[in-house]
Parts: sequence; C-alpha cells; structure tokens
Amino acid sequence: MINKDAIRAVVKAQHYAPFEVLGPHVTEAGLCIRTMQPHAAKAEVIEAATGVAQAMERIHKDGLFEITLPGREPFAYRLRMTRSDGTGWEVADPYACPLQITDFDQYLFGEGTHYRTYDKMGAHPLTIAGEAGVHFAVWAPNGARVSVVGDFNRWDGRSHPMQSRGSSGLWELFIPGLKVGDLYKFEIKSREGSLMTKADPYAFSSELRPKSASRVCDVRQHTWRDSAWLEHRQRTNWHEQPISVYEVHLGSWRRVPEQRNRWLTYRELADQLIPYVKDLGFTHIELLPVSEHPLDGSWGYQTIGYYAPTSRFGSPEDFAEFVDRCHQAGLGVLVDWVPAHFPRDGHGLAYFDGTHLYEHADPRKGEHKDWGTLIFNYGRNEVRAFLLSNALYWADVFHIDGLRVDAVASMLYLDYSRKAGEWIPNEFGGRENLEAVSFLKKFNEVVHTEYPGFLTFAEESTAWPMVSRPTYLGGLGFDFKWNMGWMHDTLEYFTKDPIYRKFHHNHITFSLLYAFTENFILPFSHDEVVHGKGAMLAKMPGDHWQQFANLRLLYALMYAHPGKKLLFMGSEFGQWNEWDYHRSLDWHLCQYAPHQGLQALLRELNGLLRAQPALHQVDFSWEGFQWIDFHDSQQSVVSFIRRGRTPGDDLVCVFNATPMSRAGYRVGVPGAAPLVCMLNTDDAHFGGSGTAPVLRVQPERTPWQGQSCSVVLTLPPLGALILKPVVGA
Repeated sequence: MINKDAIRAVVKAQHYAPFEVLGPHVTEAGLCIRTMQPHAAKAEVIEAATGVAQAMERIHKDGLFEITLPGREPFAYRLRMTRSDGTGWEVADPYACPLQITDFDQYLFGEGTHYRTYDKMGAHPLTIAGEAGVHFAVWAPNGARVSVVGDFNRWDGRSHPMQSRGSSGLWELFIPGLKVGDLYKFEIKSREGSLMTKADPYAFSSELRPKSASRVCDVRQHTWRDSAWLEHRQRTNWHEQPISVYEVHLGSWRRVPEQRNRWLTYRELADQLIPYVKDLGFTHIELLPVSEHPLDGSWGYQTIGYYAPTSRFGSPEDFAEFVDRCHQAGLGVLVDWVPAHFPRDGHGLAYFDGTHLYEHADPRKGEHKDWGTLIFNYGRNEVRAFLLSNALYWADVFHIDGLRVDAVASMLYLDYSRKAGEWIPNEFGGRENLEAVSFLKKFNEVVHTEYPGFLTFAEESTAWPMVSRPTYLGGLGFDFKWNMGWMHDTLEYFTKDPIYRKFHHNHITFSLLYAFTENFILPFSHDEVVHGKGAMLAKMPGDHWQQFANLRLLYALMYAHPGKKLLFMGSEFGQWNEWDYHRSLDWHLCQYAPHQGLQALLRELNGLLRAQPALHQVDFSWEGFQWIDFHDSQQSVVSFIRRGRTPGDDLVCVFNATPMSRAGYRVGVPGAAPLVCMLNTDDAHFGGSGTAPVLRVQPERTPWQGQSCSVVLTLPPLGALILKPVVGA
C-alpha cells in the first residue's frame, strides 16, 4: 500500500524519484501499476498480448490512478486515458521503461571527462522495449523536482516528472510516443520552492526567437559527402598552408528585400555564398556564432543554445548541408565559439536549478558587468564537460573544421575590466584565472587529439605568453592567435593622411619585432567596422581614388606580411557604410568599376597566397622574412623579402604609402636574376592609374641595402609591387 506522503509528493509534483511510485511494482498483493494523469477522467491498462483493458482506480482527485493485479508478474502494457469530454489517448507507460544513463556515464560526467555528453544529455529519439519515443536527460543537482513539459502534456509538470540519478545531479526520463519536432522544456522546482521553466542546455534545435522552447531533433540524419575533404584536412600541416578566411554574419551577408527583407536560409546561402567565396579564392569561411541566441543585436555572442544551430536560417539538417557543400567545394568552415560568458535570459543557463550552477555565485568571479552576462565556472567538472563536449560536438556532428574562441583575454584574467576590490585573486595572489587556463589547455588537447587537423584560433588581445604553443611546452595549445596589435597599428597608420605617415612609420614596422612569438592570423574583422569605427574603405584618407588606392595598398601589405589572413564580409568590395546586422551588404556597389577592381585585387591576392610558397610556407619564423629597408620614413616606403623553403620561391615586396609616384627608386635585391612583377596594386585592372607598369626588371650588380644587387623602380602612387626572381633565366 502506497503511503500518503508518497501520494502527496507525486500529485504535488514534488517527488524526486517517481519510479518508486509510478509504473509497475511487484507487491505482496500482486502487480501494482500506477500512473499520474492530471488531465484524465479515467484510465485503463491494456495488456499488449491480449488487448484486454482493465479500469484503474482513481486514488487521488488530482489524477493519480492505480490498479493491482493479483498473482501477475510484470507484462507489456499500454495506458488508455479518457477526458471528461469523452476524447482520449493511448500511450506506453514512461515509468515502465528502463533508465538509460549508466553508472559509468555518471562517473565520467562528475569527473568532467565525459567528452560526449551530448550523446546522453538532452533529447534523443530512441526505441526502448519496442516503444518509439524520446529520452530526456538534464543536469540539475539542486533541483527538488524536474519534469519534462510540452504540448504533449499541456506544459503540466505533474505529468512527466523525471527520475533523479542521485549524487550525479542528473535526471532522466523516456517518454514513449514523442517524436522529432516536438517542443519541450524542463520545469524545475528549486529546493526553496520556486518554479522555473528552462530550455534544454543540450537542445539540438530550438524555436525561433522570441519563442524559446527546445525542439526534439535527430542531428545525425544527414548523409555526408565530404570524406575526401576530411581526409585532406587530417593530413594537412595547416601552419605551412595558405589560410585566408572570409568572416561572415549569415543574417546580413545578403537578404531578400522583396520578401520583407528576410534572411537567406542555410541552403540558399550554400547556393550563393559558397560560389562567391570560392570565386574570390578564400580558403575558409568563418561564421559569427551560429549557436542559438535570443538577441539579434548580440550577433550570436550571447549564446543560449550551445548545441543548437540557430533556427533563423533553417534546421540543423539544413546547416549540415551547408557545411557539407562547403567541404565539397574545397572550403573549410570555422565557427565562432563563446565559452567566456552567457546571457541572463530566464529560460537559459542562468540560475538554472535555483542555484548558481553554470556560473560562479560570487559576482566578483561570475559577472561581466560590461556585457551584462555571466561567466562560466570553469572549476566545476560538469561545466567543463558541458563546454568540452560542445567543442567536440561541432566537429563530430557538423564536421566543423575549427573554432575561433571569442574573448579569450576576458577568460584569462580575474581582473579583466574590473577595478580594485571588484575581483578575487587566485590561490597564489595573482590575477590569472587558473581554472580558465586549465580549461583552455584541456580544450585544445582534447579537440586536437580527437580530430587531427581541427584548428583553434584565440581572439586574445594581451601579451599572455605562448597562446599558440603546445601545452606540453607550457602554452595554451591554440593553433593560431589573432594579431590584434598588428591590426591596431596598421589601421592607425593607414587612417593618417599620407603627409603625416612619415611620423608614424613605426606603426607598420613594429609588428616584425614580435611577429614570430606566436602563430598569428592577421584580422580585419567585424569589430573594426562597427560602433562608429567606419567601414574599411571609409577609414582611408583622401579623395575617392586615393581611398581605394590606400585600401588596395593595405590589403597587399596584409597578404605580404607574415601570418594567416582574415577579412570581414563587405570589406572585399569596398562597403562604404558600417556593417549593420539588420540589413544586407551594399551589393549594388559591385556594379561600379572601383569596387569591381577591389574585388579583383582580393581575387588576385588570394591566388598569389595559394600559388606562392613564400607567402604561406614559413609564416611563423624569421627564416620566411627579411627586411630590405624599413628606415625610409621620409618617403613612407618599406621593402622586404618573403621566403619559402626553396630559394627560388623568394618574393621582393615594395610598398609606397604616399600618393606620389617615385621614379628612380633603388631597392636592394638578393641576386642578379631578372624579376617579374607578380602584383602591382596600381594596375588599371584593379582601379589603379596604370601609369607606371612594372613587368620585368633586370637587377644591377650594385650592392644596396645589405643585398648583393639592386633594381631601379618607379614606385606607383599608394601602390605595392610584388616581384619574383626568374630562376635560371
């Protein structure tokens, strides 16, 4: 006989272990079956083998039903419920289905070493004991009760309470009859009695904002056709390969104005974005965060659904198709990843089970006041498992080729953007966030071990040492680090009127003092074309012709400088307006010759980057770079040599940052072989003046600038020349 306290706990939705009350139980009196059906007027048990239905007794007015079958052992059955209006439904009993999370799963999860938690957590369509349905699991260790709610139970937490798995803090339940597409959330009652309805942290799909329910999804239904790409990725040494990244915000790259300015879908983006990027010669597409986020204006950097590709552009299957088609076209796909912080939205991770679960309780460690967000508790094993599994999830389920980790500096320092007294020192009295450092190292170790060829990028703006060095040498383990110093100094230089550049010459030479301390990628990202900073073209001084010439010169310097490359969308054709996430890029500009010329230059630069080993093979060592002259500040000219592994791969690069054409300019070169011009940014094809073409020059045996020979050139105005020796000529 069930006691009154247990009945009260079930009907009031307060029982943490409903399997102890509900479902089939062998008792001295026989087989007892109980079900909680708050929306049923009557309930019956239907024996699967015979089809015989037997009425259950209502033992509590709120909808608890029971039947005792003397002398019976457990058997397969279904439940049939009838509403007061005579309508009804029939289901298998969730509490007759076995639990799925093993003791080993719980152990690894608690240890923080379960790196495939997404295979167990969240909502998974399964067939158990012959019944198709969905298995749910969630981590809420401080919840007094957790239920699955949705349209299928009128969002009533009394109908499907989950089973607590004890000290692991996990809760689970299999609900027969549910299917892909069904909406759900978790209703959590805290130990203090408050009631919260939360989206699934491991949801694989979500409703489109402002709605926030999670959606049952089978994310492994896509049939992949990218095996050749994945094999190529795994065997490639990316440090010695050309990498030029086209950074994209999917919601504003291109829209459909005639259809209420709607977004393109993932499949439409595959049709339009992939051939565009491929034609321009970029090697990778980098997507601003595609994880589900409630606020468009956060650009995805305030993530709610870490495991759900945003529903703005389609389904997870549609996203998989986009990635697959990128790979088939020979393009890698990088995704911005945000393990640094998360928003406070009520349906999200914040205060998840009535306690500070994913975030630190102390605001001195748990809040980003600048962003109004919360900081993950990297010292908690289950939080580490959540994040580490998420990194692997994108590589595993969606074949993503790399992650760019956002806001790494904010993770590394306890006093990041904090005043004295607003932060807590670490155990040694320092400002370093040791738990975050440990997490980042583990992240890089795990993803590189599990997926060779997978790339990680750190957006890290400080002088933290060895960001892109292996963890076994004491580094953080990233493949590449964003060179924010180069970006800042170079833009500072190019925004100056050329007449003043001679006073700021060090801004384009200083980066070579530290260029090989890390594996750098040179970024002109979305952050540089918003918030009043102006578009790349609009930053340039002078009249329109000079602005385009300056930008062509800047891009040529970027591609010749050691390091991999990244450019934000719109910058390749000379967008005049700042980026606005609300609307499309200004594609109409591409009908005009100057903008077409800029596109042509980017196409040529990407072609050179791929074809010339000197521009990509030795990016991270002095062996790949030699100054010819960095002293000519008065004429704002710099020159250097880029080298590959083979001497015949050398390139001579000369840059004139003034609008004056400089005739008779002597440049030292490393030998007597004739030089052919590989690039002249002043070429008329790119929108330049075309007045001083350089096709082929013969060096003189006149030593100059530390070189054995020299050439006399006419330097184009605001122009760059890249010359290559003709070996054996």
